[in-house]
Amino acid sequence: MFLDELQPVVKELIQQPIAFFGGFASGLLRLKLSDDPLKKWLEEQGLVSFKDNNQDNGNSPQSISID
Repeated sequence: MFLDELQPVVKELIQQPIAFFGGFASGLLRLKLSDDPLKKWLEEQGLVSFKDNNQDNGNSPQSISID
């Protein structure tokens, strides 16, 4: 019964062990793929391309001056 629930996990582990353990380790360490240096390394490998979220779309706070 319990082994039936673990079957998909074991199947992924057997098919791609490096990717599985990499994802498992990043989950344990709470690494974010969008943070440097991991982001930079993934882009250099050509595995992931991140969009620039720093573009101003009008939702950012505006500065005001009070006389």
